[in-house]
Amino acid sequence: MHDFAFPPDLDRLLVLRHWLALALAEADTRIAQLQAEQAAHRRAAPPPTPDYRIQRSLGAVRAPVKVHLGGCGMGRKAPGVSEDTARRALAEGVPACEVCRPDTELGVLDAG
Repeated sequence: MHDFAFPPDLDRLLVLRHWLALALAEADTRIAQLQAEQAAHRRAAPPPTPDYRIQRSLGAVRAPVKVHLGGCGMGRKAPGVSEDTARRALAEGVPACEVCRPDTELGVLDAG
């Protein structure tokens, strides 16, 4: 039936069962601790930096003002956008940030 040889008498079998229950409870406690640590780490981890950002004007219109690389401090509060969206904005005349130069990164030449 099993490769493991259990003790033949009831007393030793009960001791073994008790020891296994304690070991299982310890394992369950450690698993719960690790799960809580991992959950806390996931909550504390900042979201990944987007590749590009589009800064918008203040007010009701919220028109695009500048295109930035995702890590640029000048546009750090702007929402993240995809590479295609950033490229399209540059092609539509939204200026590139003079500090981080996303147009250079994207290979888009300034028309002006």
